[in-house]
Amino acid sequence: MESQVKKLADEIDNANSIAVLTGAGVSTASGIPDFRSANGIWQEDQSREYYMSREYFHKDPEDFWVKYKEIFRLKLLKNYAPNHVHRYLREMEQKGKQISIVTQNVDGLHTAAGNQHVIEYHGNLNTATCPACGMQYPLVHVMTEQVPHCIQAGCGDILKPDIVLFGDPITKHDEAEAAVQQADLLLVMGTSLFVSPFNLLPVYAWDGRKPSGLINRESTPMDDQFEFVIHADLSRTIKELKKEG
Repeated sequence: MESQVKKLADEIDNANSIAVLTGAGVSTASGIPDFRSANGIWQEDQSREYYMSREYFHKDPEDFWVKYKEIFRLKLLKNYAPNHVHRYLREMEQKGKQISIVTQNVDGLHTAAGNQHVIEYHGNLNTATCPACGMQYPLVHVMTEQVPHCIQAGCGDILKPDIVLFGDPITKHDEAEAAVQQADLLLVMGTSLFVSPFNLLPVYAWDGRKPSGLINRESTPMDDQFEFVIHADLSRTIKELKKEG
């Protein structure tokens, strides 16, 4: 693994612009569970995917919100803070590198860490929007009542969370694709690359014959396509990269 870390560190040093694709493994060090791991809640109860769907939101928005808050532990969201993986990406930016982060995570921690270009591919837990009038509300309003409503005069509709539910369209794919295509280097961290269409994004780097690195605890179906593959704890690997950089 040491040689792969050294080679990847050299590629990072040489790149002016880096596209970083991140998944749940980046946030676990902040105490946020990886829902799709072997012990994650999506494995624990497959019906939760239905409850977190666009279909169920429209069918029973009141019960949707009850389940949504339980599943995503919204009351704990304010307790989470960026970890050293998030800070590492910010530090690279501060050194003058152009960092474009495309994240599957909905916790908002990349933005909280100070990164300037974050594409939240699946949205963000920190806000919700009124489907009727388009007014957006912060988490503090979402948490004021079990089922949050719009408080604009003459509206009162039930809010919809600003994450991509199952069945929702992905609106950020083109922007994410452009970020990968424009970068000198692709870095993928903490994601198993099982979820589509997110897992199509590395293809745009490979088509452009750009160097690419993958850091993930477990193997992925796409390992053989990456130039550098490191199967290890992400937090430890980032510390090694910083030493080599």
